[in-house]
Amino acid sequence: MSQTKLRIAIQKSGRLYEDSVKLLAECGIDLRNVKDRLKTESDNFPLEVFFLRDDDIPQYVEDGVADVGIVGENVLYEKNKQTTIVEQLGFGKCRLAIAVPRGQEYESVKALEGKRIATSYPFLTKQFLSDNNVNAEIHEISGSVEIAPGIGLADVVCDLVSSGSTLFMNGLKEVETILQSQSVLIKNNKLNEAQQQLLKKLVFRIQAVKKAKRTKYVLLNAPNDRLKEIIALLPGMKSPTVLPLAQEGWSSVHSVLSEDTFWDIIEQLKDKGAQGILVVPIEKMII
Repeated sequence: MSQTKLRIAIQKSGRLYEDSVKLLAECGIDLRNVKDRLKTESDNFPLEVFFLRDDDIPQYVEDGVADVGIVGENVLYEKNKQTTIVEQLGFGKCRLAIAVPRGQEYESVKALEGKRIATSYPFLTKQFLSDNNVNAEIHEISGSVEIAPGIGLADVVCDLVSSGSTLFMNGLKEVETILQSQSVLIKNNKLNEAQQQLLKKLVFRIQAVKKAKRTKYVLLNAPNDRLKEIIALLPGMKSPTVLPLAQEGWSSVHSVLSEDTFWDIIEQLKDKGAQGILVVPIEKMII
């Protein structure tokens, strides 16, 4: 009887491809040669990988051709397929935004009334206009949406934005954000028990990698007469580890800090007399 394998669809090229392959590698999943392949599998985890156009991934997962997939929320919501988000992955962050010519006055969404809007996301754009009771003409185009106003094809664009530099170079400014997007892991809604168990193992690994990226391992030397104050600043996973140093009156303190509060806490530790602070990246974090 053949072993059950989890089939995952990822982007074959583009902005999510490298991060998706890197995530699987960080999860300890070895893949055979992935360059210019449509399909491969892992030697050390029951996983088959399909490399697809990102626009096709939600459909493949809904149909059960792939059990799970990694796709941007922008594509997922635009395609409007029946799948379930399992985990937000934190990479490929961008936003779907309305942009108008920089010299144009814009006070509210009502300024879009009667405008021609160029976009590769007609479903989400129509939904946004409907939610705001605005009637506008949508021109669906693929690629180079930002040049549409400059060549007279449209008055306004609705496009993906990362840094905003492309809009700026084309004389446009953002005025409305329709969607904040990032990559997500999605699943077919009819997975069997064996597939669910494999997905659970994969998600466990993904969460361990994500937690590690958001935290730092910190080691420092603390004077014993300030130890309680220093420990109070270090929550750790449960509580900091404290070990006596060979030098009397000092202890070594080990803990974990969140990336979000890291610098603020480091400054406070210095103020409390901590010395020899070492910061070490964490590869995996199991809680």
